[in-house]
Amino acid sequence: MNYVIYREDEFFVAQCLNVDVSSFGSTREEAVANLKEAVELYFEGETAGNFSLVSEASVGQELVHA
Repeated sequence: MNYVIYREDEFFVAQCLNVDVSSFGSTREEAVANLKEAVELYFEGETAGNFSLVSEASVGQELVHA
């Protein structure tokens, strides 16, 4: 499982890059543990074919004028 972690207010958010699942926690470790559980629940009863492999990932930041 590939993921990215970022801070949102007082929580750490962990976002899975392989499927559209995210979770959060008070610490980075808690966020990752919660994400792992959420992904396992997401795939409960599913076949392995729904998992997208991510070979390269980078994080960027852009300002949006809205």
